[in-house]
Amino acid sequence: MRPGNIIYEEREMEDARVELKAEADRLLYLGPNLTLRRCTIVVRVPTRKLFIRSTTFIDCDIELKQELKRFSWTGAALKGCRFTGRMVGCDFGAWPGHGKWWEHGAVEDCDFSETRLDLCRFQSCDPRTLRLPRWPCFTILDPLGRGRELTSASWPGSFSPVTLEGPYKELPTTVALSFYAPAEARRCETTEEELKAAIERFDFIVH
Repeated sequence: MRPGNIIYEEREMEDARVELKAEADRLLYLGPNLTLRRCTIVVRVPTRKLFIRSTTFIDCDIELKQELKRFSWTGAALKGCRFTGRMVGCDFGAWPGHGKWWEHGAVEDCDFSETRLDLCRFQSCDPRTLRLPRWPCFTILDPLGRGRELTSASWPGSFSPVTLEGPYKELPTTVALSFYAPAEARRCETTEEELKAAIERFDFIVH
């Protein structure tokens, strides 16, 4: 590991404010064996510089001050936490075989209602315990169980709610998929209004 990296590990912290900031070529590591309880975690660092390894967050406020892209929270056990900010392509929960710390992954009783989630996945968890963001975000619950129903329906533009076959098929552990409608409308050459009208047909899509 590169000298000078910032490492929080092998301890428990309570009621602390933890500022995660990018500093030159230094990397930031949370864990292993770190517990943060009732802490405020302020994230001002890009994905490539942040690593979470076997870390437990309990009743923490996690404030994302810049968009977090393609980040895996699967090395984190999150319970009773509140998120704010923007995330794209992030994963939560236990993703079997993904990285060394996946067995520690969990998400429960967390509040994402003030978070913008786009192309984010929740895995091996009960999404009924989560407060999910509302429109213009929307979340498909049980995308694999509802897959045939979803893929047999008509959708605006090129929007495809779930992939059931081929190399990019959804993971069997995925229990929810979250999207941000304005971004999805641009990607799929449709409108937010058309997307909203389409998802309102299904009572298992939170919006």
